Amino acid sequence: MVKQLSLYSDGGARGNPGPAAAAFLAIENTEIIKNGSRFLGTRTNNQAEYEALTMGLEYAISTGAQEIICYLDSELVARQMKGEYRVKNVELEKLYLKAHALRVRFKKAEFYNVSRNNYFIKKADALVNKTLDEQT
Repeated sequence: MVKQLSLYSDGGARGNPGPAAAAFLAIENTEIIKNGSRFLGTRTNNQAEYEALTMGLEYAISTGAQEIICYLDSELVARQMKGEYRVKNVELEKLYLKAHALRVRFKKAEFYNVSRNNYFIKKADALVNKTLDEQT
């Protein structure tokens, strides 16, 4: 069982809304142990960011991880997950509630906004773009 995982997630839409995809990387001891991506259909960028986070949280739960540190390039999603920003959009609220329900299953969950230049965020972004290229 994995005790702690770091999760890097990214979502993107070509157009806003437009064709969208989500991706995550699960990191343990600086090594990528799992990555995943999914085409989402038509979504906004913020919706895709939440979908990416949810995918990663679901994976982390499946490993039995007790602590999760989430790194996102979306300041909005990171701050909403930390309770610093209110969720005002009805569609985003549904996605927030889903992510929050997953989050409470961990003993500890942290959320950080990081630069798009972060090495692992760049890898997640590349997965998003590869998935979009394959679907569009």
